[in-house]
Amino acid sequence: MRKIRIGGLVFRFVDARTRLPRTRRGSEKHEEAKAAARALAHARLAHFNQYYGFAYAKVFIRSQKTRWGACSAKGNLGFNYRIAFLPPHLADYVIVHELCHLGAFNHSPAFWNLVAETTPNHKELRRELRTSYRF
Repeated sequence: MRKIRIGGLVFRFVDARTRLPRTRRGSEKHEEAKAAARALAHARLAHFNQYYGFAYAKVFIRSQKTRWGACSAKGNLGFNYRIAFLPPHLADYVIVHELCHLGAFNHSPAFWNLVAETTPNHKELRRELRTSYRF
């Protein structure tokens, strides 16, 4: 295992995948990461929703262990606070993915066509996210 420290955060490389930083819930670093993720999510949702025009209710930032994002039937969007640590192109993919669930609440071809409208290389981005980054 190889560790790299960047600005007070430690990135661990295991099996050629980057393990994103973990923060203790309630700590100052955790709250800073959640605030950064919230600002990122709101800004990028506003950007991409100019194209899609979907109505969403609330945006939640959580400390999930196995999910990057979620979309509820009520129109709520949830994101893992670790999207703040992802490269911008992958964070955008996660945000677009969840936003498109408002148009198609499944992973049907219609859903992937929605994603492809703003992220045509979504297959490569999904593969990169799965193979290069760990929680």
